[in-house]
Amino acid sequence: MDYSAETLYNGTSVYVSGAHRFGTDAMLLSAFCRPRRAERAVDLCSGCGIVALRWHDLGHRGPCLAVEKEPEGTALLELARCKDPELAHILPLCMDLNELPGTGEEHLVAANPPYFTGGRASPSPARAAARHEGGCTLEQVAAAAARLLRDGGRFALCHRPDQLARVCAALAAARLEPKRIAFAKQEPGGAPWLFLLEAQKNRRPGLRFEPDILMADEAGRPSAQLQKIYKEGM
Repeated sequence: MDYSAETLYNGTSVYVSGAHRFGTDAMLLSAFCRPRRAERAVDLCSGCGIVALRWHDLGHRGPCLAVEKEPEGTALLELARCKDPELAHILPLCMDLNELPGTGEEHLVAANPPYFTGGRASPSPARAAARHEGGCTLEQVAAAAARLLRDGGRFALCHRPDQLARVCAALAAARLEPKRIAFAKQEPGGAPWLFLLEAQKNRRPGLRFEPDILMADEAGRPSAQLQKIYKEGM
């Protein structure tokens, strides 16, 4: 397996391959909803483990399960753990999330699920699985999160704005109540390209809209807001 290493702001290494990389959406998700230092957390559809590793980089040290059905993604996270003993609290698990048993004990579950339901798939099977729903649908991700969470536990995900209604319906079906949402935009006044949503298990309705997350300033450079997120989280 060909791989390379990227280093997060506080020094945590992330190992990536051609099929298992990470983008801005994963960085925003890991900053938008973070576990407290000792809380139990799960990263679903974890790929190379970026969300779990970013949480670690931001100070999380509680038990953290990273679930990925593609063996190469799990192997990349295993490599990070082998090279850094401080990552022992992160447990990579190569498993289809549909077979994942519920614990009912987790404080936080996050997922960066496949965004696309159809269209032309990538020539790479691993990249196609990461981008297109197949054995990992939005509804299955929500159901897995609900099985894992304790009452009041938080579920966070990112998705495309045109799928917002479907996301809310899937969460409601799993007894996950949307509680706060933020939209990511390239510039002020532009259309959002991503939303980040946090829900809670078995809680009453009440949705809070967070300030927009802007990618660029007026000069087209990475915004001060985005630079702060990459360094400190949200």
